[in-house]
Amino acid sequence: MKETKSINNVVIRLTDERWQHILEAHIELENQIDEVLKAISYPDFICKGTNEEFLAAVYKYENKVLVVVYKEEIEDGFIITAYFTNKMEKLLKKEIIWRKQ
Repeated sequence: MKETKSINNVVIRLTDERWQHILEAHIELENQIDEVLKAISYPDFICKGTNEEFLAAVYKYENKVLVVVYKEEIEDGFIITAYFTNKMEKLLKKEIIWRKQ
């Protein structure tokens, strides 16, 4: 299990089981575990999801954005999934709750 801290200083967990689940659907993230964790601690912006989850986004190469979806609770939180997207318009339709200065 790996951990990182969100911008709210909450510990966010990434279990081995969850990481394997993410890789099954998004093999392009195979060597990106450090980038996934870093996206939560140092996002470019965070959107609010539809089910109380957060979407931490980091601009990457070739017009792609790394999105890490996670839940944050009072004492800790956990990563749900992660993926690359180039559909910025869909992401930016969500409520942006934090943006890097």
